[in-house]
Amino acid sequence: MEDELSFSDIYGGRLALLRRYYSPSCREFCLSCPRLSLRSLTAVTCSVWLAAYGLFTLCENSMILSAAIFITLIGLLGYLHFVKIDQETLLIIDSLGIQMTSSYASGKESTTFIEMGKVKDVIINEAIYMQKVIYYLCILLNDPMEPNGISQVVPVFQSAKPRLDCLIEVYRSCQEILAHGKATPTSP
Repeated sequence: MEDELSFSDIYGGRLALLRRYYSPSCREFCLSCPRLSLRSLTAVTCSVWLAAYGLFTLCENSMILSAAIFITLIGLLGYLHFVKIDQETLLIIDSLGIQMTSSYASGKESTTFIEMGKVKDVIINEAIYMQKVIYYLCILLNDPMEPNGISQVVPVFQSAKPRLDCLIEVYRSCQEILAHGKATPTSP
């Protein structure tokens, strides 16, 4: 089963949450951010090139124009490949673990997998960010040395920064799967 819901991020931008239910013990959540705006890209490019042209008229050195074009292209490629994330995916399977994937605008993907034996819990935490209180979903990992301790807190959906209503949808499903995994006995 698959359904798509519309939410907003902490800045008011639109986000799309695609929920896929494969089985009672396996669910996937894809959070899609808006694509790169052609208007903002054009504005930044024009402002850099106009500033370079202004310097060119003062210095009469054509290297300034060439450098501006080169820096703009390298900056855009770097932004698309390392910064701009189009989609973040959370796949949770109660017998295996949790996989988080970030898909960049350039097509590059970054994947992190956490074994279910290391997962203590999935929670919604709050933080102060730019004079606001924001909420974020995070995975608590067991401390191997101390049974009741937490070794690490792994935030989920770092780039999209969804609001609380979206996080609650994902949180409830994660808790259902974690409860299903604890209720299902594992064979030795």
